[in-house]
Amino acid sequence: MTADIETDTHLAPDWRHVGAFLGLTFGLTYLLDLAIYLRGGLGAPGMITILQLQMLLPAFSAIVLGLFFFPESPIYHGRTAGRGRWFYYYFLLLTVIYALGALGVYLSSGQETILQIAASVPLILSFLGLLLLVVLRFTAGREAMARVWLAGGNWRYWLIFGLAFIAYYVLQAVLNALTGLGGAKLGLILAPPGFSPATYLILGVVQTVLLGPILGIVITFGEEYGWRGYLQNELVKLGRVRGILLLGVIWGAWHWPIILMGFNYPDHPLLGVLLMTLYTTGLAFVLGYAVLRSGSVLLSAFLHAVNNQVVAFIVAIGFRPFDTAFSFVIGIYGIATLAIIALIILRDPIWRGKGSSLSPSEPAPASPVETGSHTTG
Repeated sequence: MTADIETDTHLAPDWRHVGAFLGLTFGLTYLLDLAIYLRGGLGAPGMITILQLQMLLPAFSAIVLGLFFFPESPIYHGRTAGRGRWFYYYFLLLTVIYALGALGVYLSSGQETILQIAASVPLILSFLGLLLLVVLRFTAGREAMARVWLAGGNWRYWLIFGLAFIAYYVLQAVLNALTGLGGAKLGLILAPPGFSPATYLILGVVQTVLLGPILGIVITFGEEYGWRGYLQNELVKLGRVRGILLLGVIWGAWHWPIILMGFNYPDHPLLGVLLMTLYTTGLAFVLGYAVLRSGSVLLSAFLHAVNNQVVAFIVAIGFRPFDTAFSFVIGIYGIATLAIIALIILRDPIWRGKGSSLSPSEPAPASPVETGSHTTG
């Protein structure tokens, strides 16, 4: 029997905890989606803020449960975790502020002032969260951050995987253009006063491939800590391939309500449910592979941000698929190319290993209740 399919009893997922995480994550998300639907759907004013809040919910659920209810979690409040755990408390605060902003948007009936505040304040706080990560890395140290799953990993992985994501989506846009499945007209030629078109385009590229993804890490961490952090860490106990395959399907199902409302596949909502699930499954293997290789959820958050930024930029400059369901990028043909990439990376022997690369190399110290001592952190 291969290592990938061994399921020793002591390595089995804690299904009770997994169920609690999925129940909380899906419950909050689907309630939010119901509110979007009742408000008039995705076209209602301020929906971007509400959709960004949705991105925060997987990590919010995992952090709440990990901090207060799962004693085996590396961030559990009863363990000595050091200053690295501060970031998780900050993320909870950020999510609450986002939720208040989303509530304000929901009740404001599109008032411009409310929309601007709801859009700007959480983004400022997410930037401060990034600064907090940097400060904690230098004050707490690499090992302390790794113990609470905030390791940065080797910079080479950030460069290699980041460039690979960019090249992949550029190729998808080119294939759409060559096959007649998408437009190929540069839409950012009209530069603002004082900028030449070439300079403006270069600045847009720098924003898309570097500044945007780095500044977006805290927001995309909202999905990545939930899916690639907590859930992947549990499900790979079934075997790495099997666990991430299941994760991909769950991740797709999490998107179903907004897909049915016309997000991503506006002309094919029912087919879109299937396509999104296939897409998230393929992407789960790529992002999961990045985490297994690097041991860094922050890397997967960066790659998630690269993914979003590059696709948005390519579409903005005119390389828009005519039909998202029957095209490259997130359509049938794009999913086929993503499947080929997944099959290629599955040849790496790392998939035959056991467990998650996020698990601390040493067990966390016992809680104060077990030792009778008082700890802080």
